Amino acid sequence: MLDAKTLANNPLGDRTERRIALFSPEGTKVKQELPMVIYLPGWGSSSENFLGGSGGDFAELVERLAKAGLPLRIAVVDGRSRYGGSQFLNSTATGRYADYVADEIAQRLQADYPAPAGRRWIAGHSSGGYGALRLAMDRPDVFSAVVALSPDSDFEVTHKPLVQQPSVQQLSAAEVAAAMAPHADYRMPGNGLAGLVLGLCANYTPTSEPGRFEWLYDAQNRWQPEVWKRWIAADPLTLVRENEKAFQPKQAVYLDGAELDEFGANIGARKIHEVLQSRPAPVTFYESPGHHADRLAERFERGLRWLFAQQPKP
Repeated sequence: MLDAKTLANNPLGDRTERRIALFSPEGTKVKQELPMVIYLPGWGSSSENFLGGSGGDFAELVERLAKAGLPLRIAVVDGRSRYGGSQFLNSTATGRYADYVADEIAQRLQADYPAPAGRRWIAGHSSGGYGALRLAMDRPDVFSAVVALSPDSDFEVTHKPLVQQPSVQQLSAAEVAAAMAPHADYRMPGNGLAGLVLGLCANYTPTSEPGRFEWLYDAQNRWQPEVWKRWIAADPLTLVRENEKAFQPKQAVYLDGAELDEFGANIGARKIHEVLQSRPAPVTFYESPGHHADRLAERFERGLRWLFAQQPKP
């Protein structure tokens, strides 16, 4: 259990005590140095989904890699907010979730379960894949490699069809305001997609006023292109295209997308790969069989094995 100082006094009043699910090979000593992978789950999921028997796939993955001579630890974190997720960003509308992962969790794990220099990696799926890409770009001093499985990217493909659904467009100004209300008074809309888009806005378009964000529609439910531009500015594909130094030369980048991804996340991952191919960072892309969330442990393992192959011997 970690009582996160970085999340203290967060604008939503979300709890600061969060559990970390840690997977280590059997027989490993606490202070034994092993590569550490911090894994960021998708929207609405957290470490709680991996604790106990529900983490069996990751426990088996860690043992399988250890037997193959590739021992490591995997730590799964809880980055949920009132809206369901945080995108693992620092936002005045939700809290300092990037600092929570890159500083507080990374430091706590390093103190208790040390990783060799250059062997702390970040990974995630979907929203977690987005967070993993952003944290790897923004904090290369903390994370030397990234595995991004079906990451949120290329928002014109993955997000725009969602945010223009009637259930989102027809939210009233009162409903949007109710979602942003203080902890004791807030109300989320009954429609899950609308709640998701509210949460994404909270992370992509926060204002200077704590807990507040710009909505994609005005009071007459008209599309706000300037707000959408802020979403595009937060898109990993945009960031990679506009910044030639988005990843460090030796920072390995593993990108994955399912061939039948119902959100089209494979398209953005492939485009990021195409951009990075002409740059120094080691990069690869794998289009896995199945849908967005299919075969995650198998896909994750493939990415981890690739990372091991890129690393110099300690």
